[in-house]
Amino acid sequence: MPRSDARRNYARILAVAEEEVAARGADASLEQIARTAGVGSATVRRHFPTRPALLEAVFRRQVDALAERARSLEEAADAREALLEWLRALTTYSASARGLATALVRDEESMAHACSATMTEAAEPLVRRAADAGAVGPDVTAADLIAVVTGIVLATEHHRDPAAEAQRLLELAVRGISPPR
Repeated sequence: MPRSDARRNYARILAVAEEEVAARGADASLEQIARTAGVGSATVRRHFPTRPALLEAVFRRQVDALAERARSLEEAADAREALLEWLRALTTYSASARGLATALVRDEESMAHACSATMTEAAEPLVRRAADAGAVGPDVTAADLIAVVTGIVLATEHHRDPAAEAQRLLELAVRGISPPR
């Protein structure tokens, strides 16, 4: 198969997988993904040898966008608001990407580690700036806040409007973590 066909298959499989995971969660059927993408199961497995490899590819693009957003907020005038803006973006995406929170706490170590490490590394400067400004305690870490968001998303994933409920609970938690001045 020419390389251009392989690239098209990869892109089509990934696009279908993103839709299936959004609709059905991290346990979306690989066979259904193959059928919808118009390829065989072997083609899916050639590009993504394991379910964790497929899930990592599905989540990687948005995780990278969240990391970039954190970097873009590093120099914002209000360190507290910059951190909260990023936490809201993380919550919105995590609540809408069914399976991300579950995948982050499952035994799918390489994917969970890669996603978590990317987000933690990107968010840590925001957390340090907020701590330096007195907006969060000096012992608060990016990993702590990501764990809070993950817990909120897991607690709300079966709610009628998971994203809205997750945001509501995040705001409630924020008032406890960093009350407005």
